[in-house]
Amino acid sequence: MSHTASYNLTVGNGNPNPGAPDIDVARVQAHLTQFGTIATQNGGNRRAGSAGYTQSVAYVKGKLQAAGFTVTEQNCTSCTYPSNNLIADWPGGDTNNTVMFGAHLDGVSAGPGINDNGSGSGALLENALALAAADPTMTKHVRFGWWTDEEQGLNGSKFYVNSLSATQKSAIKGYYNFDMIASKNAGYFINNVTTATSAPLKAYWDSLGLSAEENVEGQGRSDDASFKNAGILTSGYATGAGAVKTAAQVTKWGGSQAAYDPCYHQSCDTTNNINATALDRGADGIAYAIWNLAVGTTTPTNDFSVSVNPASGNANRGASVTATVNTATTSGSAQTVNLTASGAPSGVTVSFSPSSVQSGSNSTVTFAVASTATPGTSTITLTGTGSVAHTTTYTLTVNGAPPPTGRTFTNGTDYQIRDNQVISSIMSNAPGAAASPVQVSVTINHTCSEDLGISLIAPSGMAYTLKNPGTGNYPCTQFGGLRTYSVPISAAAAGVWRLGITDYGPSDYGVLDTWSITL
Repeated sequence: MSHTASYNLTVGNGNPNPGAPDIDVARVQAHLTQFGTIATQNGGNRRAGSAGYTQSVAYVKGKLQAAGFTVTEQNCTSCTYPSNNLIADWPGGDTNNTVMFGAHLDGVSAGPGINDNGSGSGALLENALALAAADPTMTKHVRFGWWTDEEQGLNGSKFYVNSLSATQKSAIKGYYNFDMIASKNAGYFINNVTTATSAPLKAYWDSLGLSAEENVEGQGRSDDASFKNAGILTSGYATGAGAVKTAAQVTKWGGSQAAYDPCYHQSCDTTNNINATALDRGADGIAYAIWNLAVGTTTPTNDFSVSVNPASGNANRGASVTATVNTATTSGSAQTVNLTASGAPSGVTVSFSPSSVQSGSNSTVTFAVASTATPGTSTITLTGTGSVAHTTTYTLTVNGAPPPTGRTFTNGTDYQIRDNQVISSIMSNAPGAAASPVQVSVTINHTCSEDLGISLIAPSGMAYTLKNPGTGNYPCTQFGGLRTYSVPISAAAAGVWRLGITDYGPSDYGVLDTWSITL
């Protein structure tokens, strides 16, 4: 049996088991990207029984077979949408002592289902591939399951459990379920958190200081219920669905008092609806559980640690911020450590100087923020790779007002701006109510900015000042190009919006080229 994939074993970095693989979250995200592509090519979803689901099964099955798993498709004849479960067994280990790890592969018809539940399915797949790449001696038998028709009532997992004999059920010493483990506004929940079955999952998240809570929202709502109802011990990870994060949870885990998954069962559940940090924590926790429950540990002869100081920072758009990546030799001899970054948001570029160091040396990491970057906070993973791989995280906050969302209307008619005159440009094609604030962008070229007063006039006639003219004697400066204003307003009903421009001084001139309003 040959295995072409490679995986490093991690030591330290908070991992309580030095033998468990450090699952590369970028590889998990690649599976999510593939699920998204499959959905796009098949009507926008991966609902059980659809072509999108069938192709998802084929994708996962192909990866598993290539890695050396024994793979079985089980047709669920009692499902709402007849379709197949996918079962994968890794050779070795006592089949009378089996631990099973599962996730539902189907999604709802409203969207591609990337967090629900591409996240659990993708993390499970990458863990299976990591197990195959390591090919360790097994102390227990490991089985993976990807379920169909979960969204219609847990039908796929029910069918599988009902197909087992009493002896086969008793052979499963624990079932671990992973349903939505990358929610954008993540909470950290474990099914049956206080039980011995949950201990390995809890131990890993405890090592990260997460203080996981019982998965109350998910009780009875995912495939672990099918196993629990059959008398099989269960646990699993979840990061929350449509329920709202409490103030206490925000204090503990960060985020906001909003739904854990803002795109739960919606068309926006795409690859943009993924919290990479939560996904990484879930995937690594699965690996820790597999290694602790069913395989031995491996300690590398030469090893190192990696950290970043400070661990967070902020930068304005168009600027940059730096930090120091520290490495140290923790066992054996010093080795070359190559530094890379993943998870940077659009508009942020990460570079290292130098990009390769001997363990025990440091590097400067620079986070360069483009002027077009979206403001907000992101967690970026920094990876040091030598004979093993270790990661640390940096939290970057991009300063600035968030970009506008909503309906944008543009008037591209040119208006001459003449001395001591008032012009009024009408946005007659802007129906619908507006809420505060609105975003107004104007492109004006004028030889004396100080002469100009600019106002936004709402449908009610209320005027909002965008720019006041200068006062007293002033030297003129050019008003050139695009300027954008965020305008707090009273709630406005549908109607006509106007841009008013007054030239208060003599001897200067200009033109309004275009303006737009985002409601």
